[in-house]
Amino acid sequence: MNGSSGSQGHNVNGGQKKVQHASPLTLNNGSKHRPLTPMRRCRGVACVVIILSTAFTLIVFIAPITTFLVRLVSVHYSRKATSVLFGMWLSLWPFLFEKINKTNVVFSGESVLPKKRVLLFANHRTEVDWMYLWDLALRKGYLGYIKYILKSSLMKLPVFSWAFHIFEFIPVERKWEIDEAIIQNKLSAFKDPRDPLWLAVFPEGTDYTEKKCIKSQEYASEHGLPILKNVLLPKTKGFLCCLQELKSSLDAVYDVTIAYKHRLPDFLDIIYGTDPSEVHIHIRTVKLCDIPTSEDEVTDWMIERFRQKDQLLSDFFMQGHFPDEGTEGDVSTLECLANFIAIVSSTGFFLYLSLFSSVWFKVYVLLSCAYLTFVTYFSIQPPQLICSSEGGTHAKKSGMPDFRTNSPDQLVEAIKEEIMQW
Repeated sequence: MNGSSGSQGHNVNGGQKKVQHASPLTLNNGSKHRPLTPMRRCRGVACVVIILSTAFTLIVFIAPITTFLVRLVSVHYSRKATSVLFGMWLSLWPFLFEKINKTNVVFSGESVLPKKRVLLFANHRTEVDWMYLWDLALRKGYLGYIKYILKSSLMKLPVFSWAFHIFEFIPVERKWEIDEAIIQNKLSAFKDPRDPLWLAVFPEGTDYTEKKCIKSQEYASEHGLPILKNVLLPKTKGFLCCLQELKSSLDAVYDVTIAYKHRLPDFLDIIYGTDPSEVHIHIRTVKLCDIPTSEDEVTDWMIERFRQKDQLLSDFFMQGHFPDEGTEGDVSTLECLANFIAIVSSTGFFLYLSLFSSVWFKVYVLLSCAYLTFVTYFSIQPPQLICSSEGGTHAKKSGMPDFRTNSPDQLVEAIKEEIMQW
């Protein structure tokens, strides 16, 4: 899952530097922190079964209500209901990371206050970086509102594609001439300042490997750019597009640097609990006024931020920690258990209704699956047909009918027009 797309967007300043190959400390060549025992394998399979079954059940039973029926009345409350309910499901993952796997998640840098609308950009060490951002969002109370820019091929995955669609993630083709319009169109629907939004961007565009690092260093050497050992040169078009679309409503921009002790984990490592032993997340707040506006200036600015990340990671590998540790506390074990019980109990209840109750529940499940498949395949988000007094101004700007001023005939025509546009 990658957070940025498009061309390199690097400035060419001339000159060459000698390429330095990636440090062995950054490579995934160490032994696993914990051995893969039969018990861990069984536990991992059980975790996957629970996580997938709860995801499927909650999506099938709840998503049509929150993303269709509620959305017809209010997009704002539709997003809020979806984010709260499925944020509860997402919290199963930090529970797995920190309480079951006993991974030590260490936060450092600045202690940031909970903010409603955040754009954060991070380095991309491995394929699971994006999942550990959930640990931060959970602590700030905005887990259900985190969104990513992802490869469009992931929208073909069964069930997961439904989740990506109802969460309103942004699928891209990695071709900027196509992706620019997609990102602008998706983010244009998120300008209501009442809607919480945590948008995560990975400017490197792909996860870190030794081969990619060498290629990035060669490009940097040819174009007189900094030679980075622990990160790749960032691509800036996607980040700049997100910034331009959201800047007027953002509360904060976070610069996040992620590092792992001893070994880079993959997805199976975190499922089985063999790695990582420690995840270190360093956060710095960026003032919006300090971010340039032109593409060339943003490119230089982002390359400098990644040069600082590279130095930060080099220091981490030498010292074993980031500066200013301890900015966030542990998640509550009691709250994690209570949430786990609530999710599993709800799943069991819905499964009982599907298998042993009225036939109409089976019909509902079939219709729900058909609906989710249809709206995901055609990338459809139902329109808001009814305006609330709280969102009247926003609705009028977007062409929604205003029940306070329009006549019945005008309302009927407006609703017909909205349905035709959908």
